[in-house]
Amino acid sequence: MSDKKEPYKSALKVNEGVNQPPSISPSARQNFKRFRKKELTLDEYYDGIVNGNRSILSRAITLVESALPSHQEMAQQIIEKCIPLSGNSMRIGITGVPGVGKSTFIESLGSEITSRGHKLAVLAIDPSSERSKGSILVDKTRMETLSSNPDAFIRPSPSAGSLGGVARKTRESMLLCEAAGFDTIFIETVGVGQSETAVHSMVDFFLLLMLAGAGDELQGIKRGIMEMADAIAINKADGNNKDKANRAKAEYSSALHLFPPSPSKWSPKVVTCSALHRIDINRVWDTINNYKKLTQENQYWFIKRKEQARYWMYETINEQLRNNFYHDDEIAKKLKNAESDVLNNKLSSFQAAQKLLDQYFSKK
Repeated sequence: MSDKKEPYKSALKVNEGVNQPPSISPSARQNFKRFRKKELTLDEYYDGIVNGNRSILSRAITLVESALPSHQEMAQQIIEKCIPLSGNSMRIGITGVPGVGKSTFIESLGSEITSRGHKLAVLAIDPSSERSKGSILVDKTRMETLSSNPDAFIRPSPSAGSLGGVARKTRESMLLCEAAGFDTIFIETVGVGQSETAVHSMVDFFLLLMLAGAGDELQGIKRGIMEMADAIAINKADGNNKDKANRAKAEYSSALHLFPPSPSKWSPKVVTCSALHRIDINRVWDTINNYKKLTQENQYWFIKRKEQARYWMYETINEQLRNNFYHDDEIAKKLKNAESDVLNNKLSSFQAAQKLLDQYFSKK
């Protein structure tokens, strides 16, 4: 008898499977390059912007917002070429507490403006999450009617954690919109209490939206915002809320008289309106135009524009220095050690900062 074992035979039979199709169809793969957006030249960007091509304008703004060095280089070249065509718009900053109805108000006022033959660009700053750094960017959804208006352009941008919710490149985006022929620019901020100074420093007219009967819980931030406001619009002044809105109008008007006079010689106005029902929206636009007429006649309009240009030059220098400092390889290595020394009380915060700055500037 042989000791050789018979080979094991299983009763289980495995049939060959069906070959699965590729996750991307061959035809789609072949056509990918054809559908992919080609890189545009500087002249193509410029020609597209000045001829009102919104797709190219959007791509140019994306370059402005990008942190990639190659994108930033192209963006600055586009801006430099477009600057001679900018500066001809009415720049309006719009802010207000969350829930005041900023998006509805912008849609109503925007429709009023475009009906008068103007072209409107809305740069809506969407708050970024501090945790995920993401944004919902829902303003186009909220402004459904204005989004389909051929004379309006809406560009939601993430605030990217910047102070006051103002996207870092909003001013540059505004210049591109002006070069594209938009004669009215709205800059919507994420809400009161997050340093609206940045918005105020890039617009001609600063509009504060308020609600009637908001109570005193916001008094701590109202004064600083109200001092910057060129007009206050009390929204949702309809139905049973109309009497409250009129009382609030009287209260805010009295409060504004307590502030020192503005160098513009303009006395801030208070108006009531209902953005939802389109009530007295035209009065808001008339108020803005009255401000423009007065300040252009007394030259304050042009003086303010020059001061803003100077302000943003210094802001750009500060930002660039900050970025260069934190992107320096040697400083990046020493930051953790300096942080550890501060946490362990070996150095004060000021000593650690000065030490790092001395090391950084010693290489220059």
